[in-house]
Amino acid sequence: MRVLQFAAGEVRALPDIPPPGAGAGWLWVDCEHDEAGLWPAPVAALTGVTVFEDHLLDAGNRQHPSHFVATRDYEMIIFRGLASAATPDEGAAMLRIRTRPTVFFLFPGCLVTLHAPDSRTVPALRDRLLADRGPRQRLPESPEELMLRLLNGMIDRYLELRQPLTAQLDRWQRLLLDPRRPFQDWLALLEARGELRKLEHLCEEQLDAIQEWRDERLDQARGDPSRAGMAHPPGFVGITDPLRVRTGDLIEHVHRVLNHTRRLEASLESAVQLHFSSTAHRTNEIMRTLTTLTAVFMPLTLITGIFGMNFEVIPGTRAPAGFWWAMAAMALIAAGMLAYFRARRFLSSPERLARRSHPKAAPGEHQRDPE
Repeated sequence: MRVLQFAAGEVRALPDIPPPGAGAGWLWVDCEHDEAGLWPAPVAALTGVTVFEDHLLDAGNRQHPSHFVATRDYEMIIFRGLASAATPDEGAAMLRIRTRPTVFFLFPGCLVTLHAPDSRTVPALRDRLLADRGPRQRLPESPEELMLRLLNGMIDRYLELRQPLTAQLDRWQRLLLDPRRPFQDWLALLEARGELRKLEHLCEEQLDAIQEWRDERLDQARGDPSRAGMAHPPGFVGITDPLRVRTGDLIEHVHRVLNHTRRLEASLESAVQLHFSSTAHRTNEIMRTLTTLTAVFMPLTLITGIFGMNFEVIPGTRAPAGFWWAMAAMALIAAGMLAYFRARRFLSSPERLARRSHPKAAPGEHQRDPE
């Protein structure tokens, strides 16, 4: 458990949570999930607020979704951040999005954070605040501002997912649309779609939690009469303009991740549809070629069938040049059928059809003298 005290524009680390009235300013109590039982009693002695047992159980639940809850004396925000850096291998089918909850308890004059032992965002900000104590450093002025800074750092890690997600989507599109290699890895594709939907649901839960906290503070600032009897104790104030700006930026960042995820999901769906369209097109090309060959050989089969009938006398069968006349007639019929089908463009490739539909301009056609 790490304790930081912010007072008079300075920050310093404390060995433990001080008793009530021991100093001015406000505190940041940072704990790992394994230390969840160390802070409730000292914080209750400091603030006079006891956390509900159900909320402590929710804070210890590693599978709890992003959530916001407000009571008369404190607020709790659960926010799921990325568990580790998302750097997939070249052969990986899709990013594995693993998340862990970070819990924020907001008390008047105190912020308590609970995070995983391998969290990067919370320790990084804590170490940066302690290391850079110069006059140019801008310290958070309230527990709310510190919480928003931490949330912003967690969301920035989601923004970093956009480039690897896009690279993975490009890989899927190349595999789906590769005409030389039939696509077989449908199970991995379903898992990839599941990861995108998982990220979409995570963003929606995060938006709900942040917006509910913002609306809660806006109601306090406006003095909402429907909240009679739920007023917070002194020390909890409505959202200020700087906090409103930070909250708006936070929501906008989550929207960017959400919109990018939805675009990726739509692009993946489009790639699947293009794959089926391409497969159907190749099948149609094969069937058209087979149909054309069948039509060419049909009259030839008829001729050979006529001369293969079991009549004693068939005109031309005993002629010395009869075989060659029959072969010449069959060759002429086949050539005529091929010429007919080529004229009707039944045997033309899509590239040749495109060139015929859009012929190149003659030299000098676009270089006319101005009138």
